Amino acid sequence: MAEENRLGLPLLGLVLVSGALLTTRLIAASAVGFGDSEALYASYALHPAPAYLDHPGLIGLVARTIGSGTAPSPHTAHQVTAVLATLLPWLLLLAARAAGAEKDAACLAALVVAVCPEISVGLFAMTPDLLLALVWVAAIGLAALALARSPSNESAACFVGAGLLAGIAFSAKVPGGLLFLALVCAYFSPAARAHARTVWPWAGLSLGAIVIFPIIWFEARTGFPMLQHRLVDTQVGSGPSLRNVGAVLGGQLLYVSPVIVILAGWAAIDLFRKRHEDAIASLLYYAFVVPFVPLVLLSLWSRVAEPHWIAPALLVLPIHAARRPITRISKRMVIAAVAVGGAITAFVHAWVLVPSVARFAPASVDPKLDISSELYGWPEALTTVEQISAEEHDAVIVGPHWVICAQLEAALGATHRVGCMTPIRDDFDVWRPRASWQSAEKIIFVTDKRFEVDLSKVFPDRAITQLDGSTAFRGGRISRVFTIAVFSSPSSR
Repeated sequence: MAEENRLGLPLLGLVLVSGALLTTRLIAASAVGFGDSEALYASYALHPAPAYLDHPGLIGLVARTIGSGTAPSPHTAHQVTAVLATLLPWLLLLAARAAGAEKDAACLAALVVAVCPEISVGLFAMTPDLLLALVWVAAIGLAALALARSPSNESAACFVGAGLLAGIAFSAKVPGGLLFLALVCAYFSPAARAHARTVWPWAGLSLGAIVIFPIIWFEARTGFPMLQHRLVDTQVGSGPSLRNVGAVLGGQLLYVSPVIVILAGWAAIDLFRKRHEDAIASLLYYAFVVPFVPLVLLSLWSRVAEPHWIAPALLVLPIHAARRPITRISKRMVIAAVAVGGAITAFVHAWVLVPSVARFAPASVDPKLDISSELYGWPEALTTVEQISAEEHDAVIVGPHWVICAQLEAALGATHRVGCMTPIRDDFDVWRPRASWQSAEKIIFVTDKRFEVDLSKVFPDRAITQLDGSTAFRGGRISRVFTIAVFSSPSSR
């Protein structure tokens, strides 16, 4: 009986952590608004397309579904993402079991993933990363389940599902295409030869290719705007540098947490050593190295790289770790990983959800560096914009940068025209080209102190006929200061 209780502890821990995280996420769903990137993805719901400048179109379809045909509210979107983010560790547990891991080891791996800040905090948002993580893990699990069996109807169904999900992964985020390539490499490995001689692995990948084709076709006939935006327009000044190396390494310590980074390194080294052990080991190896190498190289080159760019490649490491015997040292490491990851997770949630905590930040800290401010700063500003818009009929609402425009579009785009003046081309140039609103009689210009804007130079041929503002506070401290100006054309004055 004692042995049975001991074996049940990892599962019990996962249940408790999942319950705590789900409760916290649902509380957050009722309290916070959209982050700036989330607002952009919510805006996609108003403009259905196979792809956008930043990502393929799946996140827009999901946002539109959540919003019942329009942009979803932050509350509704976050209720959905709270549930999906909580399910990811459980999906990884199933994938680890499909790969042959024992129940205890699979539960421990899922528990570590559950408290990893990149998962426990980052996946709460409505982003392509949440969709990619779910589909990526599910595809690996199905492929492992197929490779673990002799060729049969069951393995055929799993291969078909894995290939289809690999295509869907690309529709979530472009790095999903690397999962597609990893499956091809895994199926060609010597350990998978018996399966490669059947039609089913390739039938599954063919289905995935059918999902991918409309995105590629859309990009090709529009001049590959996503490729241009991602690799050219946003990469000014990019190139290998020590700064980028520090950002990649430091970012992993912050996003993944130090102890989990060590565990991931151990798992990666062991996976390399065991890569030819069996078909599943080869699958996990290719699902790690095929995305890891190009994503790391891209992160080392790009000045706008973010630490989560390499996250998809890391998702197979806990699955591999769960397949290996857990030593006494690694058990201590797992406990430390859960403790440190949990502490970081608790701190971040407290910082975001308890406004009074902001008082403990040094007075010298610039509020615009606290990205949690974007989750709270907009309600009053949006109310002011709506009031002014009701008085200025047919006015166009304009922002200086997509991060402002996205918040305006997500909240008001279904009933108002929103234009944008981002210094480089953005999605708003497709949705509402600048020439279509620059001649409007009234323009409501909205900005905040993150952007140094000289109002006299924004529309030099127009006069400011109304100037308003809005200030958002967190914990008694200023977090956002908005300026709202109405510009009138000479003919309307």
